Amino acid sequence: MDRITRKELKTDPFASEVQHTLEYVTDHRTQVIRYGSIVAGVAVLVGGWYFYSQHEHTVRQDKLAQVFQISDASVGPSQNPYTMSYPADDAKDKALVKALTDLATQYSGTDEGTIAQYMLAAHAADKGGAQEAERRLKDVVDNGKGPYVSLAAVQLARIYGSAGKIDQARALLQPIIDKPTVFVSKEQAELVLARVIFPKQPEESRKILDRLRADQRPAISQTAVSESAELFAQ
Repeated sequence: MDRITRKELKTDPFASEVQHTLEYVTDHRTQVIRYGSIVAGVAVLVGGWYFYSQHEHTVRQDKLAQVFQISDASVGPSQNPYTMSYPADDAKDKALVKALTDLATQYSGTDEGTIAQYMLAAHAADKGGAQEAERRLKDVVDNGKGPYVSLAAVQLARIYGSAGKIDQARALLQPIIDKPTVFVSKEQAELVLARVIFPKQPEESRKILDRLRADQRPAISQTAVSESAELFAQ
């Protein structure tokens, strides 16, 4: 025992375990082959799913990139054959809506599908389609993925607030206040909450804004001052 080196002491348990494993395999060869085949089959399925999901992610990214290419395309005669252009605004608008709709429909519940649905909501709002915008924003909140959901929640809360649905607006904003996202901070959500509850709960709105006015960050405090001036000057 005294002649066994430190290295050998470290590796000896491993060698013993290998020996036990070899003995087990010899005694249970049929079971090992059977269950080994199952494990191998699962490994193939998992590996196949990984590569498929990676491929699908690449496809979604490519489709989203195409959306932004259309959005950035020029209108009118193109001076550069390598840049995308459309003969008129209507043609560009139609192509953009189709690309967004395809992405939102085919990949609902993914990051890219969520972005597409949010962009469709913004597009509808720009075109005066308030009901469509609300419907699409609600779909993002209910079925979307990623921090983009918080953006939709804020916009939907504003819509609910303007319709007097204070409780529904608060229900959308409170989770963001409790757990901010990379796109919407706690203070931003509180500013929106202060505005939407003002018509029915002005004192609570004032308390929120007073607290934000005391914030040490100029961007927050100045915005709160502006909001207070606008709301309470009415």
